[in-house]
Amino acid sequence: MKDFFKNILATVFGFFLSIGIAIAFLIFSLIGTIVSSSSVPEIEDNSVLVLNLEGEITEKGSNDPFQALLGSNFASVGLNDILASIEKAKENSKIKGIYIKSGLFASDYATLQEIREKLADFKKSGKWIIAYSDMYMQGGYYIASVADQVYINPQGRMMWQGIGAQPTFYKDLLEKVGMKFTVVKVGTYKSATETFTEEKMSEASREQVTQYINGIWDNVLTGVSTSRKISKETLNKYADGIVMLETAEQLKSKNLVDGLLYADEVKAAIRKKLNIDEDDDIKTVSVEGMKTVSVEKGKYSNEGKKIAVYYCEGDIIMDETTGFAATSASNIVANNVCRDIEELTKDDDIKAVVIRINSGGGDAYASEQLWRSISNLKKEKPVVVSMGGAAASGGYYMACNASWIVAEPTTLTGSIGIFGMFPDMTNLMTQKLGIRYDEVKTNKNSTFSPAAIARPLNNEELAYMQEYINNGYYTFKKRVADGRKMSLEEVERIAQGRVWLGQDAKKIKLVDELGTLDKAIAKAAQLAKTEKYNIKEYPNEKDFAEKLLEKTAGNGGELDAQLRVVLGAYYEPFVLVRTMKEQSPVQARVPFILNIK
Repeated sequence: MKDFFKNILATVFGFFLSIGIAIAFLIFSLIGTIVSSSSVPEIEDNSVLVLNLEGEITEKGSNDPFQALLGSNFASVGLNDILASIEKAKENSKIKGIYIKSGLFASDYATLQEIREKLADFKKSGKWIIAYSDMYMQGGYYIASVADQVYINPQGRMMWQGIGAQPTFYKDLLEKVGMKFTVVKVGTYKSATETFTEEKMSEASREQVTQYINGIWDNVLTGVSTSRKISKETLNKYADGIVMLETAEQLKSKNLVDGLLYADEVKAAIRKKLNIDEDDDIKTVSVEGMKTVSVEKGKYSNEGKKIAVYYCEGDIIMDETTGFAATSASNIVANNVCRDIEELTKDDDIKAVVIRINSGGGDAYASEQLWRSISNLKKEKPVVVSMGGAAASGGYYMACNASWIVAEPTTLTGSIGIFGMFPDMTNLMTQKLGIRYDEVKTNKNSTFSPAAIARPLNNEELAYMQEYINNGYYTFKKRVADGRKMSLEEVERIAQGRVWLGQDAKKIKLVDELGTLDKAIAKAAQLAKTEKYNIKEYPNEKDFAEKLLEKTAGNGGELDAQLRVVLGAYYEPFVLVRTMKEQSPVQARVPFILNIK
């Protein structure tokens, strides 16, 4: 009888628990519907677009209802939303100018260059831009320098010191715990494995890194020199000092800024631009607010044929990861992307596809599957690749057969090569932990495993692994040769795992054109033979229930974004250690930790 009542109570409890969960989901769904269907803001006349550069700049923004409902101390903003808001502001007669407020944020230089060029285009409309910061980071100043007036807090500071790379090496650390990595690779410049096997950079790695950081810095110098009317030689002289320790007055004397103002005084400067009284409120609109602002014509309207823009950002992996690795919202999950591309292939309303890539590569097998899907898409409609901060190794693998490739001058691309990196834990197991192994086998290689635990790989096994990697390298080169209409010999001369800047990649035919995402979209329209077009962005947003599950599982991506900004140079090593077991042993990627400052 006691068990009977226990079972009844358990059943009743389970019933009400299920009802409670269902009601909770219903409530959250209703809230999500309310948030997502909020009214379109009306832009008031004499308004200012506020470009708040804080947090992490990702390729594609996300409509996160939890930020709106619960608030967040940390923001992640999409490059697509920033670019769209600037263009809409340019065309909207009610918006008179842009106010750039620069803070602490994380981004690559190609992204900064894209934003800066969009702002320069905005100025062609005759509207004004004012920039302000309490502390200009170097990337923030690069963007802000395009403004008509650049202000800094009277007690503010500025970072201006050039670009450096500080790769991290773990060989000695691994030896202390009895671990090492067995590396099989192809390519003199394929230096990703050096992180785990060497104590310093190889000469080949130093050569390529020196070349591309100098190229990036020259682009930064050119932009700032043009806007601020300071020679590149003088800017380099400033960078050789320690500008971050100089006073705001010294920055003004060097013409790096136009004036020293507190935040409330900047508002007075904006009021003057708007020709309003000091007691009048400044009417502002944010990047977030501009998302739902409609336009009558152009690519953000509904007129003309549809061009899809599909965003691919982060490490290339085959399947969704779980746990800490999944906190990153920035992974190119091949299974998901291939499924989406197949749907775009079948969608007759989509006349061309722009694939925006920002990736240093990853899983070689997954990169091949992405190449295949994009190649199939190309058979049905034009495919243009737009390269962001990086489209290298696996990122270039998936791009190489596109109809047309557009890169920023500061994009990192190429790195045609692959490697296998296999953990050897025999010393850890046998010497450190005292574990012993024996074996019985039916065939010569029955106990073979790339991840050596019981014993190291022998020479014959290593020879097999090298042949496997060589075959993968040949396939990669063949994909590039066929896609870029080059011979294998031509590809080999520029391959070997070497990383190229976009501006150099164009000279060796790895890309077709230098320019922004806008230029790639215009090229797609041209190939689709349409003058009027509008864009549809992919991948589609996850629904509210999926986002709720992500939040409850801790996989929302916000923690990853915070770590990226707060840890800075230590972010990549931290994540690498946490996700090492999820990494595929055969990789097509640039060095794990570029650590460009």
